[in-house]
Amino acid sequence: MNQRMYGLGSKRSVIRETFEFGKKRAAEVGAENVYDFSLGNPSVSPPQIVEDTLLSLLKEEDATALHGYTSAQGDAGVRAAIADYIRRTHGVACDPDFIYMTCGAAASLTISLCALCNAEDEVITFAPYFTEYKVFTETAGAKLVALASDPDTFQIDFSLLESALNEKTTAVLVNSPNNPSGVVYSEETVKKLAALLERKSAQYKKTIYLITDEPYRELIYGGVKVPYLTKYYRNTIVCYSYSKSLSLPGERIGYIFVNPTAENAKQLYLAVCGAGRALGYVCAPSLFQKMVARCQGVTSDVSVYEKNRDLLAGALREYGFSCVQPDGAFYLFVKSPEPDANAFCERAKEYNLLLVPGDDFGCSGYVRIAYCVSPDMIRRSLPAFKKLAEKYFG
Repeated sequence: MNQRMYGLGSKRSVIRETFEFGKKRAAEVGAENVYDFSLGNPSVSPPQIVEDTLLSLLKEEDATALHGYTSAQGDAGVRAAIADYIRRTHGVACDPDFIYMTCGAAASLTISLCALCNAEDEVITFAPYFTEYKVFTETAGAKLVALASDPDTFQIDFSLLESALNEKTTAVLVNSPNNPSGVVYSEETVKKLAALLERKSAQYKKTIYLITDEPYRELIYGGVKVPYLTKYYRNTIVCYSYSKSLSLPGERIGYIFVNPTAENAKQLYLAVCGAGRALGYVCAPSLFQKMVARCQGVTSDVSVYEKNRDLLAGALREYGFSCVQPDGAFYLFVKSPEPDANAFCERAKEYNLLLVPGDDFGCSGYVRIAYCVSPDMIRRSLPAFKKLAEKYFG
């Protein structure tokens, strides 16, 4: 057997391990006594239009066509609806023939990386980063180079990035709003990134592409704006998922958008099609393709997450913990009160608090707390967090 695949299958990610522990612990002490902050699984229901649209499609559409294959890259009408929405909303060039429908953001990223990378290539990302980036990049035959971010803001440290970019760099992978920190890259950060990539592409006489992972684009708070990166850097690939915006993580539906003004855009899009074919990702789920086409611009009630953030972050700071304020997504990235975040998470389990250590996110000494849970669970968990804090801060 393939030993790398065996290794990936025999050891789950730290997020999934914590989630599985939570299920076992709930069976022992009762689910109401376990405070599971491990998984980024939306607790807010999908907006009503999702159910209404699905029922309408099931009643109105021919069943054979509705459940049949679409084109490998996705239904033409669906891609046209998405392209129209992108043009109207973000004011950028977008062509349906440069959109590829996928089974969620994981598929979007894996396909994009496989389309771009050859053996020995390097992909740069910034810690903290989603744990599976390394898996996706190595599947493409490339090496993930993770750079530390500014420790005070988690914005890009440009001195580190400039030193890391080299002739092997094929792509830079960014995630804003970020999982696990919740930080949104500012327009100033994006402009500096675009200028640096332009300069380095010219220096090495090769295109360095920018891949932007955007499942949390709509989950933002306090009027914060998320820059649309094709506006700032033409050699950009957008990887999008409806998992969080519409609370549909289990349905696995998203897309890749290749900027039509990118260098060798048509060849790149065909490489995306080829990578989708090679990986077996042709024809994303037909029913949900057609559903999202009718639900462009709609989101779940993200105000619930904002209230959760304010309640939990406020309490944790009051107890003595520290974290960078998240402007988006639904995670707190909290500094561990002891150097070993794994040891801290084990101590937290004594109070049935299930937190995820930051090591697998490329950032030791931190823990991720997913606050996409019910407000009631957060309120019930606060006494446990307070007792945990007292063990460290007195």
